[in-house]
Amino acid sequence: MKKININTKFRKLNFKKIAAMSLFFILMLFVNSCKKDRIVNQKEIHFWHFQSEPNQKKVLIKLLSEFEKENNCKVILTDLSWKDGKTKLFAAFNSNSEPDVIELGSDWVAQFSSSKVLAELDYNEVGFDNFIQFATEPCLYKGKIYALPWYVDTRVLFYNKDLLNASNVNVDSLKSFEDLLIASKKIQENPNLKDKFGFAVNGPDAHRLYKKIVTFIWSYGGELIDKNGEFVFNSKNNIEAVQLYKDFLKYGKLENQRTLDADFIQGNIGFAISGAWILEKIKNENSTLKFGVMKLPSTKYSKGISFAGGEYLAVTRFGGNKPLAKKLVSYLAEGKTAIRFCKEIPEAGFPADKVYFKDEFYKTQAVRSIFADQLEFARMTPVHKDWLDIEELLEAAVEEVIYNKKSPKKAMNDLQTKANKKFKKK
Repeated sequence: MKKININTKFRKLNFKKIAAMSLFFILMLFVNSCKKDRIVNQKEIHFWHFQSEPNQKKVLIKLLSEFEKENNCKVILTDLSWKDGKTKLFAAFNSNSEPDVIELGSDWVAQFSSSKVLAELDYNEVGFDNFIQFATEPCLYKGKIYALPWYVDTRVLFYNKDLLNASNVNVDSLKSFEDLLIASKKIQENPNLKDKFGFAVNGPDAHRLYKKIVTFIWSYGGELIDKNGEFVFNSKNNIEAVQLYKDFLKYGKLENQRTLDADFIQGNIGFAISGAWILEKIKNENSTLKFGVMKLPSTKYSKGISFAGGEYLAVTRFGGNKPLAKKLVSYLAEGKTAIRFCKEIPEAGFPADKVYFKDEFYKTQAVRSIFADQLEFARMTPVHKDWLDIEELLEAAVEEVIYNKKSPKKAMNDLQTKANKKFKKK
């Protein structure tokens, strides 16, 4: 009897939809509590992935065809979307139909590895020391390796040159977050810049708002979980960081990430913390936009530390073809393969393999080289099996601050109490 125990707590979307999904997965857990033996084709492997955009898939298929030829096998792909991909993975695990290899977001890995549905990887076989250190943390659960980082990326500060020039803001003067706040004020209050905004401020935006908040918290020397696994949401540094985030709202536009990106691209926002995904959009939607990028400025506590995300590859515990699955994961995560993928898919970012992390390819691209520099000062979210639920509480606390329902101190104190009550140590 092999029991599957995947945490199926979903983010707030639609109450009826969530209730229905919860009931479905509870039933699936009871019905499929026993794993049955499956017939395995040793020359065939199933890979479920999120590289479903046409160009992404084209490049992926090209790389996989080489793997197939080298290993005399067939890789069968199943496309997933970020909208419902996790739901489909849960269903597959609970119905004894999971693939051999899966792609996971960096903040998903702990949830899956702690649920005991991923196969342990051998340290000596996967070249674990080749990966940049911050990217290896999500791979580990209780000291064992359950995934490999494929590629990583971060966010930097984008700025509108015309709006800065019109407001007498010299980009070289932006040494700190406080300088950035003053510059945002100059743009917002410039009488000649009607309907323009100083700073892009993320409001309620599930799974995105926290990425901005942790940037402020880390840059202010704060932590969410300390080295002993204890929550430290209500530290002095964290409260100060949340207050600064709210201060930017005075001189910015409050919206979701997608809308803020669109507004920046159209030239309506002075500063925006965003990712490489908007570079292609600028090229296609407003190629005349005069913009620049820079690393996040420092604070009185630290260098500016950005949020880093990434894609991970894992072998399922009950998949039927583990040797070939492990070969595939190692092949895709290896730097010489990952760099080929990243070169053809600019929004993918950088190989997690540190040898290729600063490949000559990136040095020839001024904008992308800034991203590479920022990755030296970037972090991923804490590795915690309940992170997605913790993230939701954090975002809810910040929303209360944004809408003046609570002071930063009150909101973070309440968050500390809720987290301690709801979650045990990781």
